[in-house]
Amino acid sequence: MFFLRMVYRSFSRQLRRRLLIAVTVCLSASIAVAMLGIVFDVGDKLNAELSTYGSNIVVQPKSDAVVSELYGGDQSGTAASSSGQDPTAFLAESEVPKLKTIFWAYNITNFAPELTIHVDVTTGGAKSEQVPLVGTWFNKTLNLNSGETTVVGVQGMRSWWSVEGNWPKDDTAQAMLGKDLATRLDVSVGQSIQLSKNDASQSIQVVGIFDSGDDDNSAIYLPSSVAQTLAGLPDQINRIEVKALTTPENDLARKAAKNPAALSQDEWETWYCTAYPSSIAYQIEEVLPDAVAKQVRQVAALQGNVLNKTSAVMILMTALSLLAAAVAVANLMAASISERSAELALLKAVGATDGAVSRLMLMETATISLIGAIVGSILGVGVAQIVGHVVFGSGVTMRPMVFILVFVLLAVTVLAASASTIRSILHVHPAEVLHGR
Repeated sequence: MFFLRMVYRSFSRQLRRRLLIAVTVCLSASIAVAMLGIVFDVGDKLNAELSTYGSNIVVQPKSDAVVSELYGGDQSGTAASSSGQDPTAFLAESEVPKLKTIFWAYNITNFAPELTIHVDVTTGGAKSEQVPLVGTWFNKTLNLNSGETTVVGVQGMRSWWSVEGNWPKDDTAQAMLGKDLATRLDVSVGQSIQLSKNDASQSIQVVGIFDSGDDDNSAIYLPSSVAQTLAGLPDQINRIEVKALTTPENDLARKAAKNPAALSQDEWETWYCTAYPSSIAYQIEEVLPDAVAKQVRQVAALQGNVLNKTSAVMILMTALSLLAAAVAVANLMAASISERSAELALLKAVGATDGAVSRLMLMETATISLIGAIVGSILGVGVAQIVGHVVFGSGVTMRPMVFILVFVLLAVTVLAASASTIRSILHVHPAEVLHGR
């Protein structure tokens, strides 16, 4: 009975240690799969999340772009922060849908043309003031030559605006006023205002009042067709805001941004076929030859920095989990071999070689680790989906490369953790162990 009790206790200890190895590998695999899965998928999600706070590419007529370069104009400036002068260079609004014909068309998620002018506003209370006005698209459906349809406009590009009332409908005499302007004019939702410029005049219904948190609070936003009629500029715009999913810049992208002609053929093909802000801007200029497309540097830099730092944190967490797994597996195997020294000595006494005993231990550890890795991978997928829905509002696409990489890393980790422990088998002398020495 005593012997059976000892065997049972020994078996229970070995079972517990094997279970601990499986659990350790399982936890490490789940963390690695979740973190690397997010790393491989986080680029588009972070760019989409950050781009909700504005465009990252601005398209202007060539002459306006030259002036901006010379005098340091802010490409991302709002309507209300303009110089007070109406634009003198224009692009054709009818050409704007060509943005969806470039190589990276699917990366362009939204865009909106703008015509910024200054008009006189008269309210029912006889208050009059000259204010900046932006004619644009709000939620416009475009039927593309490819047969596809897409919905674009500032409604999707100004998601952070706090809006009282509704957004205007395209091609209607509706407008929305900035909060500060509405306060100065004492105008509320549902009222009408009179807009005039030169000899043109238009009665407009205010359907919304917005709070943008910037100088746009002193501007009027209305459909571009109404602004063009007031200004006598049919089919004319002076700027296009573009929101695109982009890849963070590297040395190649920065070199190309300065002068694409300086690239070698291989460099040019790599740059052109990668969604860098500069390559998307270059392709926009190809379909709009009278325009200059510039990336908004602050937005592009923010996207790149946040992406790099987020990826670094997740990779560090993966590395730390693998390191913890290596230490835990090494300690558990050392304890297991110490407890099983009599069993290993007996195997060697009946003729098993050191290599055979080592392979037996490695195979046992590998089998336990494989089971833990499979279970951990399944858990990791679940964790990644939870993180994706909580942080980004959508699931994470798990790429096969993630599982291959995790299994390779775990195999190397377990092998490295087992190496030092397996060497101790070579020092097991059957005669000494079996005689209790």
